[in-house]
Amino acid sequence: MTTMQDREKAFEAKFALDEELRFKALARRNRMLGLWAAGLLNKSDPEAYARDLIAADIDDASHDDIVHKIRTDFEVAGVAQSESEIRVRMLEFLAQAVEQVQNS
Repeated sequence: MTTMQDREKAFEAKFALDEELRFKALARRNRMLGLWAAGLLNKSDPEAYARDLIAADIDDASHDDIVHKIRTDFEVAGVAQSESEIRVRMLEFLAQAVEQVQNS
């Protein structure tokens, strides 16, 4: 094999690994976000709510849809959280999730 082919395979392997880690971190972030929101919403099954958020992100990778869903659920339940507060939580949970994925 030539050096170029070796480099190409290495780049492909790195890309695949990065995408897998990104997927795991986003799923973990959505789970943490779902559990946080479920706690504020007094959900009887917080894990189910978190799974719904993870599934919603897999179906449509737009983070805006997740924010909109949580914001709508908060408005219906009378929970006082702004969209910007939800987005800040998303960023905090993403940082935690990335750290957890890197350490696992």
